Amino acid sequence: MSTPEVRFVELFKSWLVSLPHDLKIAFEAMDDENLPRSSREVAVGAIMFVVSPNDFVSDRNEAVASFADDALLLRLALRTVVNESGEDGTAFAGRFPELFEGLDADLEVCRSVMGELMTWIEKKVDGLRNQIYKGKKIKAWIEDDEAREELYEDGLGFRTDYPVDDKIIGDKLKKASTVTDVLRRRKAEETRVAG
Repeated sequence: MSTPEVRFVELFKSWLVSLPHDLKIAFEAMDDENLPRSSREVAVGAIMFVVSPNDFVSDRNEAVASFADDALLLRLALRTVVNESGEDGTAFAGRFPELFEGLDADLEVCRSVMGELMTWIEKKVDGLRNQIYKGKKIKAWIEDDEAREELYEDGLGFRTDYPVDDKIIGDKLKKASTVTDVLRRRKAEETRVAG
């Protein structure tokens, strides 16, 4: 039986490799008119968070871990989309079992290893609907066809340039502290900037 730390590392390895695919699921949620508007806004906010270069944890020595907050926040956001959407959310989740099956248990593993860092990331989900990206609020990214096309292009650019694969992760991510140390530095930096 694996320890929570071993499971945590396994989860992040798989989540980091699947981040470009998971981003496509967020785009699906953004465009799914069966989902409530508020849930679609969470999906757009998560997309903006992931594709925005300003939101990456920047640590040159740990390029893999620098995407950890994106991978975790995106999954938390997609869980929120599903949980807030009733039957339509359940139907949406059913289309992507590879992401949603076991997600709650996986997030509990993260909570057991990350502690207050998990609470910090979860609070970010609440603010996703208020994000501004390239000077535009969420409403524009949902309602304006040109803006949506621009967001799709940014998502494609992210997926194309994404520097993480199985081999890189196998070399770089061997223990939980690789992720938690980077997130702890990011949290401290955010606290300092917020002053």
